[in-house]
Order: sequence, then structure tokens, then C-alpha cells
Amino acid sequence: MRALIVDDERLARNELRRLLAAHPALEIVGEAANPIEARAAIEALAPDLVFLDVQMPGGSGFDLLASLDAAPAVIFTTAFDQYALRAFDVSALDYLLKPIEPARLAHALRKFEARRQLPTAAAATSAPAQQQAPAADGKVFIKDGERCWFVALEQIMLFESEGNYTRVYFDANRPLLLRSLNQLEARLDPERFLRVSRRQIVNLDFVSGIAPGPGSGMVLTLKGEIKVPMSRRRAAEFRQLNGL
Repeated sequence: MRALIVDDERLARNELRRLLAAHPALEIVGEAANPIEARAAIEALAPDLVFLDVQMPGGSGFDLLASLDAAPAVIFTTAFDQYALRAFDVSALDYLLKPIEPARLAHALRKFEARRQLPTAAAATSAPAQQQAPAADGKVFIKDGERCWFVALEQIMLFESEGNYTRVYFDANRPLLLRSLNQLEARLDPERFLRVSRRQIVNLDFVSGIAPGPGSGMVLTLKGEIKVPMSRRRAAEFRQLNGL
């Protein structure tokens, strides 16, 4: 397991290193003192886990996550307990209040290891890896105003372009993500996600109905009775691929 420590206080980073020495299965691959350094380190080192402070010079831990294309597993570490509820609202792996207690740290690492083993267990009962379609790449972190979410890509039913932003449909939420539709499409499993028009990408797992649309197009109905038009060109490709 590879971990990155992100904290603006050198003494806090050293203390966390000392505590993590009791967990030899975890390799600390780097440190960062602010969001800019942290983003570069995450992109260069691809850690499995990030220990992330909330308040730092130049931006918060939430701002850092919102700037990433792919959100890593996160354990928040901070001295400010008012952030606890917000951290869990975004489905962080865990939340550790400074000074960090060894027992709480060990509990958080057990949760991380248990989550890492879930895909392995699922793969053991599925088809061989070389026969499986590419999987959606983890989760996306969305920060819209004061609200934040970690969302698994497979839980998102629709991506809809709005200028330089993309509106993300999941559950009853419709936040805006500062990513283009093309950026997002590059991460998506083409067996699950379909680009139905210049402005929209649909998760086929959520399609509950298909009907003819204007000009030889089609209209997809998603769960929740969301109607999504499919362009004529995309509809023709869809019919050919599915023998319709």
C-alpha cells in the first residue's frame, strides 16, 4: 500500500510518519505541504491512499480533491472537528482528529484494507480479467458551492455539458463539475457509458425505456423518468450495434 501525507505542518507530517511506522505494509511514498504540491505528487506518484489535512495555505483539502481528475482514497487529518460532518458527507474513508490516536489510525487503515479487497473478491467470482470490459475508473470528487460528494462513476446516470462545466446526475443530486464532457468520457467504460449527443453521456445501466425520436433519432428514458434525446447519427450507430 502506497500513501501520501499532505499537511502544511512539518511536525504533524513527522508525527504521522512515526505512527505509520507501526504499519510496515504501508509505504509512505511522499509528502506535500500545500494543495499545489499535493496535486503534483498525486499525479506523479499515484498513491493508493492520501492522508489529507483540511485547512492549508493556498486552499483546503476539499479544493485539492475537486481539482483532481480521479479522486484517491482519502483519510482526513485535522485539528478542527467542525469539519468532521463535512468530511463524512463526502464519503471520505475516515476522519482522524489531531492529535491522532494510534488505535484510531489502526482502525482507519483496517477500513482502507477492507475496501481495497472488495474488487479482488468480486473478481474471483467473475470472468477472467482479460475477458472483462474495462472498468469505470474509481470515483469522482465534486465540489459545488459548499457541498461536496465522492461519487462512484457507476452510480452516475447522466453527464450533461453546460459550457465549461458538466452537470452530474446521481440519486437526487444535480451538481456541476468543472470538467468538460470530453475529459470525463476518456475515463468512462465504453461498455457502460454511451455518448448519445454532443452534450450528453448516459449510463446504460439506468436506461428503463427506448422510444423513437424526431428525425430518426431516439429518446432514452432513465430511472426517475428523465428523458434524454439521442442524435440521429448516434441512434443509427446504436441500432446497428444492438441489432434494432
